[in-house]
Amino acid sequence: MKRVVTVSVIVVALIVLAAVKLKSNKKAVEEKLYIRDSTEAILVATTSPQNHTFEKSLSFLGVFDALHQNNVASDGSGKLLKLLVEEGDIVKAGQTIAKLDDEMVQLQIQNIQLNIEQLKNDNARFSVLKKENAISSVEAEKVELGLKSAEVQLKQLQKQLRSTSIVAPFSGVVSKKMVDLGSMVMPGTPIVELTDISSLKLSVSVPERDILKFQKGQKVIANADVYSDVDFNGVISNIAVQADASHNFKVQSTIKNSNSNRLMAGMYGSVSLSNSKSTTALSVPRKALVGSTKSPKVYVVRNGKAKLTSFNAGTSDGEFIEVVSGLSIGDKIVIKGQVNLQDNSNVKIAK
Repeated sequence: MKRVVTVSVIVVALIVLAAVKLKSNKKAVEEKLYIRDSTEAILVATTSPQNHTFEKSLSFLGVFDALHQNNVASDGSGKLLKLLVEEGDIVKAGQTIAKLDDEMVQLQIQNIQLNIEQLKNDNARFSVLKKENAISSVEAEKVELGLKSAEVQLKQLQKQLRSTSIVAPFSGVVSKKMVDLGSMVMPGTPIVELTDISSLKLSVSVPERDILKFQKGQKVIANADVYSDVDFNGVISNIAVQADASHNFKVQSTIKNSNSNRLMAGMYGSVSLSNSKSTTALSVPRKALVGSTKSPKVYVVRNGKAKLTSFNAGTSDGEFIEVVSGLSIGDKIVIKGQVNLQDNSNVKIAK
């Protein structure tokens, strides 16, 4: 009995020692691990929006979009027997990309062709009989109309047969497959997403004061953020006839893609336009920008907190971005330390 009690005491003692050791190790790890206090103020550097002079060459920010990007849908119905492309494949306009089961349509065409052959023979005989007054004109007309109706049915079936072959409406790259082999397809079912980036569209917002500098068909120079020293030639293809709420007009340019410096849809870019005079406007440093140039935002320090604030951008010269609305000259804009910030983060301004 004493032996059992002794063993139990030893086991309990070992458990207590293990628990103490684990707690000690946890405390040591926690002391080594740094966890930032979310209420602690983050050190940032700020500046205020200022009036900046944009020289003769104006630049307007935007995003490159594919010239064409559409879901290629089926015109017919049936089981998908062949899918002839994979994601990433380059296809040409008119190329067959998928094939539906066409066996029943083929059989219907054979049947109607036999019917037409019989009706042609009947029509020839009835024409002779009509001339000999052996039959009435009404009987002869019925056979003739029956032949014409069968020929129309043949054309309808031939169209259905063509609909079982799904072809690319334009040249491009298969950016997404949307069905698998064996799927039942109905008219309007998307088969693949096709994207054409042989040329791209670059849409920019132009302030009211500059919109008259643009003309449809006018040549422009485009640049991409990823190719800072490369110029791409473009032509203005569309100018909006109505401004948005910020009195900016949407101007769209068509930019020819390059084989050596390939542009892709979604890249940030800008359109440059020679101007007859310099323009001075409220602006912020480009390095203060958070997110995309399409929806520009900056952190504004108010009452010791960083507020993520959207603004409407105008022209740009690479270093500064014009502020059309959304910010004022007295705001404190964060230009260093944004990587550590979230909306409403506590901040401390560096001296």
